[in-house]
Amino acid sequence: MAAEKPRLREKFEQEVAPALQEKFEFSSSMEIPKPVKVVLNMGLGKAPTNPKILESAVAELETITGQKAVRTKARKSISNFKLREGMDIGARVTLRDARMWEFLDRFINFALPRIRDFRGVSTRMSGGGDYTLGLKDQLVFPEIEYDKVDEHRGMNITIVTTAKNDEEGRELLLQLGMPFRR
Repeated sequence: MAAEKPRLREKFEQEVAPALQEKFEFSSSMEIPKPVKVVLNMGLGKAPTNPKILESAVAELETITGQKAVRTKARKSISNFKLREGMDIGARVTLRDARMWEFLDRFINFALPRIRDFRGVSTRMSGGGDYTLGLKDQLVFPEIEYDKVDEHRGMNITIVTTAKNDEEGRELLLQLGMPFRR
């Protein structure tokens, strides 16, 4: 039995891809920009002094994504921050294929509207068609139980696309339902 296609992927194939091909006049369907991966990254400045913070951050990332988180290590020593090369200082998860589509669907339709005083996300892109967004709180995800959170932690979410420029990337995300500020 084949797994059911994610809802957002079906929307992309049936509505978004034809609309993008028409708008940008692509000669081939391979030119149509599409999401490649989503990277969630949590940097934890207090992790070297308190290892329990890292444990709970890893557990929360795994709960949000449904995939094992990888601990990130310091690349070089910085004495002012009491940081040594190789110390665990954060956690990261990279989502691709079906998990990426499921996460994007949940993020755009459920998590973003839960942000207090939400008026839309910034339209600034990376310059190469990718989009990075910073969240101040992990509680916007419905999977996280409020009572079990010991500390509010932010994270960066990067959506990597095959778009050649920011205009194509922004239009792709807009068509997928990303609530940009007007």
